[in-house]
Amino acid sequence: MARIRDVGQAGKPDYLMTMHGLFWRFPGQFSTTNTAGIRPRSAYLKVIGDFTRWNNQLVFGCDDSAQKEFLNKRKEKGGIEGPGQSNSNLWFTSPATPDQLGPNTAEGAVWMNEQVAGGTPSEPFLFAGWPNRAVWVQNHGPETVALTFEIDKTGTGNWTPLQTSTLASEQTLRVPFAVNTPGEWIRIRTDKAARLSAHFTYSANDKRDKTTNSMFAGLSPLTASSTTGGLLYGLGNNRRSLGLVAQQYTGSQPTDIGYYELDAAMKLVRKKDDSTQSFINAKFAIPKQVITIDGSSVLIVDEKGRRWRLPLSDERFTKLTNEGSLRICREVATERDLFNCHGTFYELPAENADGYAKVRPISSHRLRINDYASYRGLLVMTGIDLAAVAGKEHIVVSDDRKAAIWAGAIDDLWKLGKPTGHGGPWQNTAVAANVPSDPYLIGFYDKRTLTLSHKATSPVTFTVEADPVGTGQWMIYRTFTVKPGQSVSHTFPSDFQARWVRFRTNKACTSTTLLNYQ
Repeated sequence: MARIRDVGQAGKPDYLMTMHGLFWRFPGQFSTTNTAGIRPRSAYLKVIGDFTRWNNQLVFGCDDSAQKEFLNKRKEKGGIEGPGQSNSNLWFTSPATPDQLGPNTAEGAVWMNEQVAGGTPSEPFLFAGWPNRAVWVQNHGPETVALTFEIDKTGTGNWTPLQTSTLASEQTLRVPFAVNTPGEWIRIRTDKAARLSAHFTYSANDKRDKTTNSMFAGLSPLTASSTTGGLLYGLGNNRRSLGLVAQQYTGSQPTDIGYYELDAAMKLVRKKDDSTQSFINAKFAIPKQVITIDGSSVLIVDEKGRRWRLPLSDERFTKLTNEGSLRICREVATERDLFNCHGTFYELPAENADGYAKVRPISSHRLRINDYASYRGLLVMTGIDLAAVAGKEHIVVSDDRKAAIWAGAIDDLWKLGKPTGHGGPWQNTAVAANVPSDPYLIGFYDKRTLTLSHKATSPVTFTVEADPVGTGQWMIYRTFTVKPGQSVSHTFPSDFQARWVRFRTNKACTSTTLLNYQ
């Protein structure tokens, strides 16, 4: 649901809207005859129920951690349970925060394989506010159809033609729009009745670099030979503390340091509680071998048997993941998992919200993050370099100086560094003619290049298909013919946006499809 409130100072109205994980600027003069001015600001990860301005700050009421995880079990989480009792908190931020979090990507369809009447326009779709804009259109019918795009330049309901595209039977087309194309709203009109899909994709330019913010200092780097980690659990029975079984990782098997509790005053204190320590070790052990890491990608097979492939990062993540030294998946906001896979954090919707099909990369890192959990509205992580914690405000060290945690907000993860990665669904893979590869994630990355090659003795044509939404509706992007002994490289334009890509070849051969995201 959307929430709109005035969070401006006295006499200076400033309407903030939260909707679908984005902060929006909402015009105070908005009406049925004046619809101009809705603008995206930035993406957030918290589950926000309400908000207001207080003492020159923004205060958000959030749904942080539910005791019951509802329909959100998956093998990548192992036998892990939710916290012992639900807990949430207020989130106090600067009024500037809604402009400072994640890139404001957005998407949506006016038609999804729908029967459309000729001459009848679609509903208006927001058009202003993004530098990179395009629409994927597909003709599912037997006749050629002309699509006319119309824009409302000022939000007053006056529509003018922008451009017309012709779409043959079963044809797919990606229509980009120039950065300077005007219009508050856009709609589509057809020249005849047809069955059509039209899905808009919008993205901002990600201005982040690969640098990790200093707020994460004290977490062990990937290059560290050991780390002070530990398993986390929000205690129940009204104990109102976070349990930590601190562990030292110097090899493939961790050694328990002891049991600790983090209280409301953010004091980490050693406790003698063998029962709770045993419970956490048994119920919150990090699962092993629940994903497959091969030479070119991470393969995930979800609860429905669907196959998904994700990019790789530093090869050192492979060993740490396989031996169970890194938590892969955990719910950190109600019905929203945080997936930490091969050096990238992803927002992972619950299975009842289609799970991996709608996964989104948040940030990439080179850290040995051992475990993470939600506690009193905070994101708490383990995997600490105890020799480097002095003066680090986000690090809480135990009373005996043998254990530590990192504490912040889930939306701090945007500051780890922009998502990066490399790989692909095929690497010297024997493929059959016209049989598609597994889907490979491409959405929300920046500076994306593709290299195609094969080992056949005659030219091979590769077809690149995109799933804009994650619904399994594949659309042809481009074809590339690659000569024997050569490779073809392609840089995706900034206005290209889709959730997944996959590949086909026109003949059986040994193929390689490698993508690099910078």
